[in-house]
Amino acid sequence: QVQLVESGGGLVQPGGSLRLSCAASGSFFSIDDMRWYRQAPGLQRELVAAITKFDRSDYVADPVKGRFTISRDNAKNTAYLQMNSLKPEDTAVYTCNMVVISAPSQPWGMDYWGKGTLVTVSS
Repeated sequence: QVQLVESGGGLVQPGGSLRLSCAASGSFFSIDDMRWYRQAPGLQRELVAAITKFDRSDYVADPVKGRFTISRDNAKNTAYLQMNSLKPEDTAVYTCNMVVISAPSQPWGMDYWGKGTLVTVSS
């Protein structure tokens, strides 16, 4: 079983910054994509950012483009989300998602999810 543990959420004023971290632990061969989602109160979950294993491509959602940056440290099995110039509409539960390859013989990865960390942007 793979576990994802998130940290870094909290209360921040508009215009402020936060850095979220998500560390994977357990038994696995490698991690493919790493992603951050968020779900605001009363809204559906949306993809915020994604990054591939070898940084050949990434994705940042338009509402946060230019303000948020996704990164990863493969040696630490960790994903990061740097959030700058935060706005009240960024308030949400941010959840880490990783595609995990359990063994070299496994043809497809499996999604694992963290429990989420709450980010509140308010004056």
